[in-house]
Amino acid sequence: MKVTVVANVEQQKEILLKKTNADVLFVFINSLSDINAQDDSDIFLLLTEEIVDKEFEAFKGKPVFINLVIETLEQKKMPSNFSRINGWPGFLQRQVWEVASNDTTLASKEFKDLGWGVIFVKDEPGLIAARVISMIINEAFFALKENVSTMEEIDLAMKLGTNYPYGPFEWLDKIGLQKIYDLLSDLSAMDKRYSVCFLLQKKYLELSSQ
Repeated sequence: MKVTVVANVEQQKEILLKKTNADVLFVFINSLSDINAQDDSDIFLLLTEEIVDKEFEAFKGKPVFINLVIETLEQKKMPSNFSRINGWPGFLQRQVWEVASNDTTLASKEFKDLGWGVIFVKDEPGLIAARVISMIINEAFFALKENVSTMEEIDLAMKLGTNYPYGPFEWLDKIGLQKIYDLLSDLSAMDKRYSVCFLLQKKYLELSSQ
């Protein structure tokens, strides 16, 4: 089974950390412009680049799993062979992936061939894990604003108390403030529980003005 992966170096490392069936061959490329040279691939993982409508046909109907955390398949009007995954830093190496798919039967087969676990979720912004992590980060900013503790102590408390691999501010550094802010802003338009903490918004605006 040949899998073509468009990924940066860190994403490649996470993919290679996963337990995968022995007959799977990963081919890593840097750009969508190199896709046509991989016509014999069985599936494609698009982890780094935005894709536009005119490029959908380049995959010839083969299964495509795209790193699309905030926008949905419906919003992007993606064809039935496309599925959404969470390719944010720290999530790719998980043995079970969340997938929002237009064709769960096809996606299930491909994950079985890969030897990876899969859980299918609704085609909603943030999928599940990214939505939860963004909310935890937002709550951590509320705690910081109210002088509950320092960033370092909040991170340590979350790791020791919940056995999370990273604390909320470590997650923020790893994922990126822009992504967290954009997801929370999108979610808060539908549910006020996700309203962005003033301190997080302030940090975002300061970053944007640089």
